[in-house]
Amino acid sequence: MGFSIEAVRGQFPALSLTDKGRRRIYLDNPAGTQVPQAVADAVSRCLLTTNANLGGYFETTIAAQSVVDEAHQAMADFLGAASLEEIIIGANMTTLTYHMSRTLGRALKPGDEIILTRMDHEGNVSPWLQLAEDLGLVVRWLPFDEKSWQVEEATLTGLLSDKTRLVALNYASNLTGSINRVKSLTAIAKRAGALVYVDAVQFAPHGLIDVQELGCDFLICSAYKFFGPHMGILWGRREIIDGLKPYKCRCSSNGLPERFELGTPQIELMAGLAAAVDYFAGLGAAAGEGGSRRQKIARAFEVSIAYENPLAQRLIDGLSDIPGLTIHGITDRKRLAERVPTVSFTVDGIVPETIVRQMNAENIFLWSGHNYAWEIVHQLGIPAEQGVVRIGIAHYNTAAEIDETLESVHRVVAMLRQQRS
Repeated sequence: MGFSIEAVRGQFPALSLTDKGRRRIYLDNPAGTQVPQAVADAVSRCLLTTNANLGGYFETTIAAQSVVDEAHQAMADFLGAASLEEIIIGANMTTLTYHMSRTLGRALKPGDEIILTRMDHEGNVSPWLQLAEDLGLVVRWLPFDEKSWQVEEATLTGLLSDKTRLVALNYASNLTGSINRVKSLTAIAKRAGALVYVDAVQFAPHGLIDVQELGCDFLICSAYKFFGPHMGILWGRREIIDGLKPYKCRCSSNGLPERFELGTPQIELMAGLAAAVDYFAGLGAAAGEGGSRRQKIARAFEVSIAYENPLAQRLIDGLSDIPGLTIHGITDRKRLAERVPTVSFTVDGIVPETIVRQMNAENIFLWSGHNYAWEIVHQLGIPAEQGVVRIGIAHYNTAAEIDETLESVHRVVAMLRQQRS
């Protein structure tokens, strides 16, 4: 048993919507995916039947606590965490990272060093930069290699010192799609005594995460990038977070993970989060896995990767046929496993937004701009005010959609060139 694209697409109501009779092609997935019906149903059911705050003794508050506990356990299974107490759920990745950066900052002092990459989304850069400015920390920049499109171990090694306190890495780039070798990079940083904070937002929809195997101290992702509601999830290693003193209300709980989760939780969204994880488990079950939820999730990624990668290669091959078009990322089919199916490009003499506007008018949804990959565009010398055209595949897209998108890119580029001549 494997992957049925028809069965998958049948679970996503948005995929059947039309505008004035015109189909939609969703290739804006790196910015946020569509959701299965089960996720929407879970949110609605929670609001209608378990709508109460936590901490009481009546039926709805007890049921609401069960929703919260299940969301934490679901994400522990999704990430391979040792316990649901290691799972911190909040508004979004950026907000959680700002919060955790300030908490970690309590133990830092002027002259301490942190390492940031030129490959990260700004949500894993600005919180640390501003912390460094506040505390007098030294920031060391870790570039990515423009041949491999990855952060190289030797480059990280050269930046580490006995003053390095934290290394912030990304698992996969939201612009180039490149996957970093997080396990080996983490091992190098840990040998130097540094904490490791990993942004896995772009990797989480496309590959199985095992925080125990990676060896990092923190890992963060966003549910709305893997078919869930708008929430951020931060995993923290128990022995690390147990000793941290977060900024919080004096009278709020000191338990884990509650002391890191400020204010009233978004309980209805947590219901949707658990449903999103169960969607992956359902994919694994449909592919023949009968074990635990974690095992089903692992199987789901096996079959979805096997489906996504040929689509990504089809897209890369088709774009590579256009003269003057540059793909910013891995294009070697032998290295397809080293990237997620997010493909960004520029075309000589054409502003990316002009391409995207034309394609959006054809109901092909994609983005232009820097997409918060601020350091990447600067390292590559791409004008930040223009950025790139970004196409992002999810496992509900089809080969026919990729072919139609390629036909549109070819036609739009030719038309824009003719207008310039």
